[in-house]
Amino acid sequence: MPISLSKGQKVSLTKGNPGLTNVVVGLGWDVNMFDTGGSFDLDAAAFLLGDNGKVTKPEDFVFYGNLTHPSGSVQHMGDNLTGEGDGDDEQIKVNLSTVPPEISKIAFTVTIYDAENRRQNFGQVNNAFIRIYNEANGEELLRYDLGEDFSIETAVVFAELYKNGSEWKFNAIGSGYGGGLAALCGGYGVDVE
Repeated sequence: MPISLSKGQKVSLTKGNPGLTNVVVGLGWDVNMFDTGGSFDLDAAAFLLGDNGKVTKPEDFVFYGNLTHPSGSVQHMGDNLTGEGDGDDEQIKVNLSTVPPEISKIAFTVTIYDAENRRQNFGQVNNAFIRIYNEANGEELLRYDLGEDFSIETAVVFAELYKNGSEWKFNAIGSGYGGGLAALCGGYGVDVE
């Protein structure tokens, strides 16, 4: 039975699951039926962060344009252009045992591609969630359903995995931002062109 979290809640991922190393972070959403003149393309990403809350190098940003971290510890499973269907829309695999020691936190985000031109925002997105399951047996461990009413936001930080001593913890964040992917990249220290 997965632990269902609410915004701001923190829980240990590894304490109750000794030996857990390979997890899959599934992100999902539905778009409502507003006609914005274009289809929705939501993109999941992971930012691997040092103690200062910033990337240590550009490759610490794992997304549709950089699917695998150089360490191999974080792997984006590919871009879903529509979000149609049930279950996870995009997935990111994490091997907790091979995350580089200088990385203390991994932030999981979702942004709307070309949101400004398409006049789209997270107020038009329903049933957004993030979940973590054990890759070895498919057991869902944690789930956070974002129940927030977003209006103008074009980027959302869903959650973070972070190191606390020898264990990995999960923080349900659910914070929205304007400015899309560029704003998140700026905040996390990734140079964007």
